[in-house]
Amino acid sequence: MASVGFLGLGSMGAALARRLVDAGHDVHVWNRSRGPVDDLVAVGAVACATPGDALAHPVSFSMLADDPAALSVLDAASVASASGGVHVNMASISPAGAGELQRRFAVAGARYVAAPVLGRPTVAAEGKLNVLVAGAPDDVAEVEPFLQLFAARLWPLGAEPSTANAVKIAVNYDIIHAIQAIGESVALVEARGVDPGLFVEILTSTLFAGVVYSGYGGMIARQAYDPPGFDVALGYKDLRLSAEIAGETGTHLPTLAALTAVFERALAEPGLARLDWGAAAEVTRRGLLPASDDEREGGAA
Repeated sequence: MASVGFLGLGSMGAALARRLVDAGHDVHVWNRSRGPVDDLVAVGAVACATPGDALAHPVSFSMLADDPAALSVLDAASVASASGGVHVNMASISPAGAGELQRRFAVAGARYVAAPVLGRPTVAAEGKLNVLVAGAPDDVAEVEPFLQLFAARLWPLGAEPSTANAVKIAVNYDIIHAIQAIGESVALVEARGVDPGLFVEILTSTLFAGVVYSGYGGMIARQAYDPPGFDVALGYKDLRLSAEIAGETGTHLPTLAALTAVFERALAEPGLARLDWGAAAEVTRRGLLPASDDEREGGAA
């Protein structure tokens, strides 16, 4: 049994912290709102009054929503408590944000590992996530037994923590493309009277059998976006992070502007903004964005 800290108990963080508790570890938890803390205390965790209290353990984890949340919670004063320990940041943040946090922990005499995850909270609860890991080899080896509790597979990505964050953003960029592709193709066949469930079954039984198409395809066919596993705002965040990385590397992403317009429209629609990011498919399905000149000309032709 080890003494560990965990900060950030949203749906994903709570599932991960519960895995640590169930494995017999002494888990000290902190969250901005009290409800998730109380839920974990009820099954054996220990509540922390401050982020620094959670970071004071030899190994600590965080799963905070985005760069502003991570940089705010993991400030210099709190990080000072991590001296001598290793912190594992499992959130989807920018490479730049990861670099700043790595610097803060180094100043405090602590070590930093990035381990963003692929999968939804239900998968986390089963310990079947794919975990993207980057950091100094000795630090990664130290936290690997904990990460194995969460993972179907660990994917080592080198010694620079921010690399794992770049890979996670690129994966999410692909998922956004899949959501939009499914939404567009469903809109095409639905207009001809084809049942969307049957169409998605054709996709996933033939050429697109992967978990993204089967999971989001079924969600889109049924319009089953509530409760959200990963909401529209978080998807939009990852589009902005994709743009940030593209700008840093000089990479041109031709589809980025179109996808950004879709997510901005979804966020502006009260009935969609609070839902799972799969609901971005409804922007095309409901015709919420005007057609471009090229699309109108193509239709006329």
